[in-house]
Amino acid sequence: MTTLGIIGAGHIGTALAQAATDIGYDVVLSNSRGPETLTGLVDALGDRPSRRGTVRAATAAEAGAAGDLVVVTVPLKAVGDVPVEPLAGKVVIDTNNYYPERDGHVAALDDETTTTSEMLQEHLPSSRVVKAFNHIYAADVTARRTPPGTPNRRALAIAGDDASAKETVASFIDELGFDAVDLGPLAEGWRIQRDTPGYGPDLDAGRLTEAVAAAKRYRDM
Repeated sequence: MTTLGIIGAGHIGTALAQAATDIGYDVVLSNSRGPETLTGLVDALGDRPSRRGTVRAATAAEAGAAGDLVVVTVPLKAVGDVPVEPLAGKVVIDTNNYYPERDGHVAALDDETTTTSEMLQEHLPSSRVVKAFNHIYAADVTARRTPPGTPNRRALAIAGDDASAKETVASFIDELGFDAVDLGPLAEGWRIQRDTPGYGPDLDAGRLTEAVAAAKRYRDM
């Protein structure tokens, strides 16, 4: 059994905790306010009849240290608070999107000289960051799961600089109930950022591949 560490207990973090425990992962969940604030959520996740893995609350550092695979799902403005050392050498899934109205303006994102996941990779130099789960509504993480081979199975995009890390995340996505579409390196993660054709819609692998190919940078719109 594999342990999934989740840093961030918002909508996506909660949905991933539910989906992962349903397929037998043990989940260590954390937020910025402390594990004592997650008691109700942990109880609710643990009481579900479909649950096969365990779930517990911890600090962000503890969740990072415990996870064989780690999800960072925090607002962009909080990326600097993500613990570095506990995530060293680990595959880290980044779900983030850039919302200037929430995060404040970041010049390198505004002029598109970098991406959110590249920023996280810079913050976590010894980790292997893979962008994923940023373009799906939280409710769909649990509602749209289907077995491999299902016609029109929903697909999720990934991007990363480490081929082995991407294989790990693609396998996890498949276990959860989705196909994976590889965009290439982290720098290509912009193809699934907000306002692009693939951001939000429920698309199978073929249509998602077409959508990300049609994406335009903001400066080219």
